[in-house]
Order: sequence, then structure tokens, then C-alpha cells
Amino acid sequence: MPIREYAAVDPKKSCRHCKTGFEEMETMDAEAKTACPRCGEKIRRQLSAPSVGASQTGLHDRAKNAGFTTYEKLGKGEYEKKY
Repeated sequence: MPIREYAAVDPKKSCRHCKTGFEEMETMDAEAKTACPRCGEKIRRQLSAPSVGASQTGLHDRAKNAGFTTYEKLGKGEYEKKY
């Protein structure tokens, strides 16, 4: 389920919760919230960057142990075998 970010439309009328923004875990098909769950003021969904990171699961070690081969690109048409 994605984590959606919301913030107050008018920070002057909002509570501390929606003034600084808050996150909600929602289903993909959930409608966007329009009111703060604490004070009832108008809120809007914020555009946020997706979380993209390197895998910490040891994928390369497991692939090597399973007999797979990995190549690293050195230049145009040039590759070096890593394992």
C-alpha cells in the first residue's frame, strides 16, 4: 500500500497535524482525503518522490553463489566479467 502525503490548504486555519503535513497509508484505489482527520480543515494531497534505493538483500552474493555471471560495462561494446 502506498504512503500518501497531505498538507493543509490554508496553514493559518489548520491544526499542527495538517499544518506541517502528515502521511497516511492507503490502498491504491482510495479516494484522496479532503479534510484533516483531526481538525476538519481542507487538505490536499502533496506530490512526493517515490522511494528508490539499492537492495540490501545481498542479491549479488546470492547470484554468485547460484552460479550466475555478472559483467560490468567498461565502454562501448567492452565488458569485464565480475564473477
